Amino acid sequence: MPASARRLVSNMLDDLKEERDSLALQIHLGKQEAKSELDRLDKKLEQLNEEYQPLKNAVDESSEDIVAALQLVGDEIMNGFHRIRRSHK
Repeated sequence: MPASARRLVSNMLDDLKEERDSLALQIHLGKQEAKSELDRLDKKLEQLNEEYQPLKNAVDESSEDIVAALQLVGDEIMNGFHRIRRSHK
């Protein structure tokens, strides 16, 4: 996987983890439904992170497909985080 793709995915994972941690702090005082959604998204993020680790050194030919698939899951997780954040304003 090219360095730029690794950097993109790594940055995405860092952003998702930061957003998750921020929401976890808010939800600590918040509603149970938001906590349930965060738990679901957290599991998805951990799965994404686990699946990404062995792909760091994937062959270049498949890296575009891998990055696109990871980006889709990352976007889904981030959208879920945003839904939770909006529900707590």
